[in-house]
This record gives sequence, C-alpha cells and structure tokens, in this order.
Amino acid sequence: MRATLRWAHADLRSHRGEALFIVLATAGIVSSLVLAMALFGYATNPWQRIFNQSHGAHVWIHTGRSADAGQLAKLGGVESVAGPYRTASATVESRGARAAVELRGVVAQPRVARPLLSSGRWLDPARPDGVVLEADLARALWAGPGDTLVVPGTSHTFTVLGVADSAEPHFSAGERPGLIWALPSALQHVGGPSGQVIGLRLTHPGDTDYTAQRAVTTLGTGAVTQVSNWQQARGEAQGDNRLLGQVLGLFGLGALGAAALAVHGAIGTRIRGHLRDIAVLKAIGFTPGQVVRIFLVQHVAFASLGALLAATFVQTLGRRIPGPPGEAVRVWQGLPGHTAALVAVPVAVVLFIGATTGVAAWRAGRVPPVPVLRAAAPAGERLSRPARMALGLRLPPALVLGWHRAFPRRPRSVATVVRLALPLTLIVVALSAWTTIERFHSRPEQVGLATTLTARADRSLNSTGAAALLARDPQVTAVYPGTEVAALVPGQTATIALRGLGTRHAPYPFALAEGRAARGPDEAVAGQGLLDLLDVRVGDWVRMTVGGRPQILHIVGRSIELENAGRVISTSLDTLRENDPTVRPTLYALRLRHGADPDRVREQLAADGRGHLDVRTASNPADSFSPLRGAVIGLIVVLALIGLIDVLTVIGGTLREGQRDLLALRAVGLSPRQITAMTVTATACTVLAAVLVGLALGMPLARWLIDCQGRSSGIGAGIARGPSLTVLALFVTAAVLGAAALAVVPASRSARRRLADTLSGTA
Repeated sequence: MRATLRWAHADLRSHRGEALFIVLATAGIVSSLVLAMALFGYATNPWQRIFNQSHGAHVWIHTGRSADAGQLAKLGGVESVAGPYRTASATVESRGARAAVELRGVVAQPRVARPLLSSGRWLDPARPDGVVLEADLARALWAGPGDTLVVPGTSHTFTVLGVADSAEPHFSAGERPGLIWALPSALQHVGGPSGQVIGLRLTHPGDTDYTAQRAVTTLGTGAVTQVSNWQQARGEAQGDNRLLGQVLGLFGLGALGAAALAVHGAIGTRIRGHLRDIAVLKAIGFTPGQVVRIFLVQHVAFASLGALLAATFVQTLGRRIPGPPGEAVRVWQGLPGHTAALVAVPVAVVLFIGATTGVAAWRAGRVPPVPVLRAAAPAGERLSRPARMALGLRLPPALVLGWHRAFPRRPRSVATVVRLALPLTLIVVALSAWTTIERFHSRPEQVGLATTLTARADRSLNSTGAAALLARDPQVTAVYPGTEVAALVPGQTATIALRGLGTRHAPYPFALAEGRAARGPDEAVAGQGLLDLLDVRVGDWVRMTVGGRPQILHIVGRSIELENAGRVISTSLDTLRENDPTVRPTLYALRLRHGADPDRVREQLAADGRGHLDVRTASNPADSFSPLRGAVIGLIVVLALIGLIDVLTVIGGTLREGQRDLLALRAVGLSPRQITAMTVTATACTVLAAVLVGLALGMPLARWLIDCQGRSSGIGAGIARGPSLTVLALFVTAAVLGAAALAVVPASRSARRRLADTLSGTA
C-alpha cells in the first residue's frame, strides 16, 4: 500500500495542472446539477405547498352577475366549492404605482381556496374599507398592512389590512388583474364591471378539463366569461425558474459526460506513456488489481474533492448567490429532501467518474510484466500524397510534419478529435443561448415586442381623444388601438386571450415565425400555445365564444407570443368590431422613435394626460433572463476547464508519439525550434479539427434545443439565433491559439532533451 501511495504521489506531482482542472471541473458540474435540483424544487414546491395548505380549487369559473353559479356544486366529481363570490373590476393606485384588480366580496375566510395570510390580519366588518391583497399585487403596488389604496376617478379609498398568498394565477401587469379580497359592501364603491366567480375543488384532479366543460355547458356559454385551472396556475408559478433549472441540468449532464470522456482519455494517454513503469511495478509483485487501484484512487480522490467543494459551496454560500438561484437555494434548504439530494448528486457524479476511470484503468492492469520494446512498435505512418506535395512546394517542414502527425490515419486520432469536440459543442450551444437572450434586448421587435409603451385611458377620454393625445408626442411614431378579451375555446374547457390590435389601414407589426400577416376580414395570427391547445395549424379556421357571441377566425400565420404561455390569437380591431360593433379600444400600444428614452416619454405622456392616462413600459421577458446569463457564463467556464484537460491530454499524447522520431528528425537537420513548431502545429491542427466539428454539431443542436424549449413554453420555434461570425471567429481563434500556447513549453522541453534521455525513453 505504501508503494502504491508513493507512486500515486509521484504521478500527481508530474500532473498537477491536470489534477487541478479535474477538481475544478467536477466542482462546476456538481454545482450545476445541485443548483438545477434546487431550482426545480423551488419552482414547484412553493406553489404546491400553498395549494395544499389553502385547500385550493382546481377550476375557477368567472360568470356574469345573473348566472346561477351555485348549481355547479352539484356536478359529479366536485368535492367542494369556493363561493360563488361577487366580483368587480377596478384600478387602484399606491405610491405612484397603478394596477388593474379584481375585487372579490367575501366575509369569513373560505374553507376552499383559503388565502394564507403572510402579514397583517383578515377582513373585519368593523373596517368596511379594509382589504387583503394577494402577495404579488402587494409587491407591485409597494403596499403592506396600514397603507392606503386610491381608486382613480373616485373619492373612495381602501385600507390594506393584510397580505395573503394564493394558489390562483398571479397578478401580471398588463396581462392579468391582481386579486383583492374585500367585504361585499365595498364592491359598490368602485363602479367597474361586475360579475361573480366560483372555484371547484375536484375529487379527481385529472378530470379538470371534463369538469370545466360540463360547468360551462351547465351555465351556458353566454354566462361564462373566463375559465382557468390549477395546471395553468402551476405552470405560471414555475415560470423562468424551471427554465433556468432545465438549462443547468442539461448542461451539467453534458459537462459530466464530457468530463468522463476527458478523464478516460487522460488515463489512456498516461497508461501508454507509463507502460515501462507499469511493467516494472508488475515485475516487483504488483497485481493487476493494485495497478488499477492506483489510477482509480487518484481520480476518485480528485472527483471527491471537487464534489465536496461544490456541496460545501452550495450549502454555505448558495443562498448568497444573487437573483433566483440564491432564493431557490434558501427555499430548497428548507424542503424535506434537501439533505438527501445534496448527498446523492455528488455521490452519483463521483461514482460515474469512478466507473469511467475504472474502464480506462483496466487497460493498465493488462500490461505484461515484460515491456514490449519500442523498437518493435509499428513504423510511423508514411507521408500522405498532399503532405509530399506540400514539401515539394517548399512549405515549412515543421508545419507539414505537424499536420501529418495530427492526423496519422489511426482510430485513436479520430477518438481524440471527438472527445475534444464534445465540450466545444456544448460551448457553441451556450453561446447560441446567450445570443438568443441578447436578441430579446437588442432586437425586441423580432421577438414579439414591436412596441415599447402601453397606455390605458379612463372613461373621461374617448378613443379618438386618447389616440390624438398620445400621437401628439413627437417621440411617438405610431399608436395602435387595441383591446383584449377572454374567449372560450371549442370544447369550453379553457379560455384564451383574443386580442385586437391595430386596424387594416394601420396594421400592428406582429413578429411572424410562420405564414403571413393578417390583412383580410376574419384573418388572424396565433401563438404556438394556442395552436397546441386547439390542435390546429396555420391555415385552419377556429371557432371561439366571446361573451356568448361566436367568433370564427382564419389563422394565416404563427406569431411569436411571449405572454399567456402563447395562448393568444390576434387580429385587427376592425375584425372584432365587425362581429361586435360595441367593441372599443381599451389599450394603446405605442412605438417610439429609435433612441427615445421610454421612461421619459412615459412620464411626459402621463403629465399630458393629467391623470386620465395610465402609461406603462411593455414588459420584456428578457429582464427575467438575467440569472440565465450568469448560468451560461459559469457553464462556459466549466466546459473550458474540461477542454483544457483534453488539450493537455492531446499535448501529452503528441509528445509521447514524437519521442521515437526525435532522433530521426534531428538527423535530417531539423532544429529544436522546428521540432517544437511541429508539435505545436500538431496540437493546433487537432484542436482546429475539433472546433470545426463542434461548430458543425453545435449550431444545429443549439437551434433544435432552443426551438424545443420555445415550443414547450408556448412561444414557439423561430426564436433561436446563433452567434455572429465575429464571435465564432474569436472562439475558433482563442481555442486554437490557446492550445498552441499551452503546447509551446512542454514541446520546447521535449525537443531539447539530451540524446541519452531520448534513447532511454525509446528503449
């Protein structure tokens, strides 16, 4: 055992850099996988916890005031109900922030879908103006217990008594109103559209769509205004955290595979370079198992150290990571399975690397105790015809021989290129992900964000006056009137967003990924989420119900929709008016001049509106992708470390293969500098081939992965963008020059070895 440890220690001293890179790469891989698990747990468990503790409803149905929603409690499969409750729509303001809200009239805390108070207290009949805010709405309004909410256009105010968590779909500015619980008497003061809502808790959650369809049929399509279910609420609650977890998990597994191949290649190269030493160990009594154990103990120790560092980092400092990853770690550490996962992931990674090491080290155990003389090895490969022609053209011999050494037409050289190409392929995928995220900021009009501001006018301004007021600002280049209503899909199992934007004379510039723009009567474009929900394609006709009126539209294109999980169908405002002449614009999408400051324009329009305009900056989903950028950078660093291990293996293999030819090269007159250049060229050519393979595989793989993620999220394919030619050129140059720089020092030392050392090494 002592001899085994001494040999392992000596081998470690001669490969310190490789050992360091293995430790760091393993730490990065384990950190990525553990953070991915934390993000998955954070994305799912908080919502699930709230749903379970609040005894949440599986289906929520909004109806008109006259509907008899109470009869839904008698439907088969309905375990219990929440409500029905009276509702009223309004706009409230607090600390300069405005939000559209739905006031829900309740008295006592419900038994089903019970709001979970996080601060303050519940409604009090002694405080008729008291309300309880849903947590997301409270954050948007910067409001808490004791604050006052103002209803613009009226003299009425509300006092916030408490803030509560809910498992219902949360507030989203410009997309979904926030939820306020108030006493029924308070609803008469807001004056907005009123209705009622009922929540159904089912015996079997899998029957959600069927029960929703029966509920709509029972009440009548004209009575139902909106249907939502627990699956939609869960998907929205998971949001971008699940995407971040998927990215970390995918790249973590890819990096684990690349690291395993790198370790396998490194051990194989070292075994070929230590054949004589291994034979001596066997000659003095080492068994094959002991020889295998030498390499296995080394690399398992490296992997264990890296895994321990990663687990310690996540456990102690993970909660201090800025953004969603840090928040996810804080929540995840309080979940029941946290400790088991924190142990299982590092152990699994170490076992995987250990298994790969064992396969490679098994070859060392098969080395015979009597070493085969190097002189008996096969002769070097004959120069290829292109190489001979290059020498005939008087190209530098070092470059020609280096290129020939890099590709000696052996399966081993192909395996080397493939092994090195794997981390480079993943780096190309990571660069494509970065470019796609950056496109949301630099080219928002190409990803469905054609306008910068959204304005809403109160009742004192008619549509003509509001449009004229907005168009008067010199920084506004286009004003697109529009409206958005909830529509029942065929089958009446869910509601979608039906949007009318622009007119036929001034059409809204939708970002199309397929088909063409809607120009004629009854033509529309739809998001991928809607196409999947209805199982239709571009070119099909779809029928939906809006306020009891049927609306039939011809889908002529697929637009990139970032809101409502892509469950959006858009047409012109004129088309909606043809079906319902009472339709009026409820919002105005504003396009600004290039270089205009959205915040300054928003403030100026609000001032010009004198309190009658609510102007907001259009939300950009890329703002929530900031943590994804940090994850991409970290993954590129981990993959680069794995690539360094492969490059060091390539250099070591090239030097070992060249030892036999060193005397011959000197004999034909090559100087040590030329021999060094030959080794550097061989390394650079190998890396260049791997980079080209990585580009050829990485670009289509990145597009496919990003488009798959887009389709699964409802955005749809067509958002992927590869890195620019400049970035790709820099990537290729950095990889090749970096590998060449790493090869200079060891190649120079090898070329200046003494003749006695060379003879000893080839004996």
